[in-house]
Amino acid sequence: MSTALRHGWTTGACATAATTAAYTALLTGAFPDPVEILLPRGQRPAFALATEELSRPLTMEGDPSAMARAGVVKDAGDDPDVTHGALIFSTVRHGAPGTGVVFRAGPGVGTVTKPGLPLEVGEPAINPVPRQMMREHVERVAARYGGSGDVVVEISVDNGEELAGRTWNPRLGILGGLSILGTTGVVVPYSCSAWIDSIRRGIDVARAAGHTHVAACTGSTSEKVAAELYGLPDDALLDMGDFAGAVLKYLRRHPVPRLTVAGGIGKLSKLADGHLDLHSGRSQVSTEALATLVREAGGSGELADRVLRANTALQALQLCQRESLPLGDLVAERARVAAAGVLRGAAVEVDVVVIDRAGTIVGRAG
Repeated sequence: MSTALRHGWTTGACATAATTAAYTALLTGAFPDPVEILLPRGQRPAFALATEELSRPLTMEGDPSAMARAGVVKDAGDDPDVTHGALIFSTVRHGAPGTGVVFRAGPGVGTVTKPGLPLEVGEPAINPVPRQMMREHVERVAARYGGSGDVVVEISVDNGEELAGRTWNPRLGILGGLSILGTTGVVVPYSCSAWIDSIRRGIDVARAAGHTHVAACTGSTSEKVAAELYGLPDDALLDMGDFAGAVLKYLRRHPVPRLTVAGGIGKLSKLADGHLDLHSGRSQVSTEALATLVREAGGSGELADRVLRANTALQALQLCQRESLPLGDLVAERARVAAAGVLRGAAVEVDVVVIDRAGTIVGRAG
């Protein structure tokens, strides 16, 4: 039995399939079902239609009352994607001559309200690659069935505004719903590409807003601590999660003058040890490295041995706190050095804040 994880399709691929089906029906009176599309890397997936709606079929080109709508259910494969199972609609109408493809945000698709994203303020949150995919497929349908290719394409997502509350969109200034995303059309299970892309867009938005200080945080507790400690606004806070490398490598190319890295003792112990992916399945806390820090700081051999045998970084911290040895500060400094090494001389000043599970600051450096 195969245990390989199943790939899925992005919201951009689903929107392209729905648009292709809807425009075909607008020109011919019939929906192709399933509808096949061509992805940027040459794959040709076929999508079943979940909904079809056609008013005034086979009207004259340019009749604004003619409308075709198709819906596709997103299948993210085995990836735990927030939009898995979402119903994505495309409503296509004839546009004014010479206008090409004009995009609109329907219910459940957000609108850009802050600069820094790859779309202008006021535009529907349909990213550049999905837009290009839809334009190309509209051109193919127009060429095949004698259309002009001048259309208004409105993309909607059922329950999209509620789903968007579980994404970065509100912080990025994308209001009213989800973004239509994807660069290849394919969702790779557990690649976390959407999260990493959101980190990059968060940095872009912070830079465009003129912020000189951002905080990359491993979770909501450390985010709250950093915000209160430095008075940072929401759009200067980066939900780093486990992806320290994604933050540091992007800031290396797109620097912000000051970066605070904030997180729990466990995850930042991994960063201190040189790991850039802090997920428990891909890196582990080294109590040997923590014991070495204890010895280098003048801690007793007995304390170092107990730290070596500790079950968690938090237990190691508690052992050191009883001996008044600042393990949290030592981890923070080592993590700061590791982060600076990834930044490779970029004009970014780094400081690190280490917390315990209660949100108490137990170490700082920089």
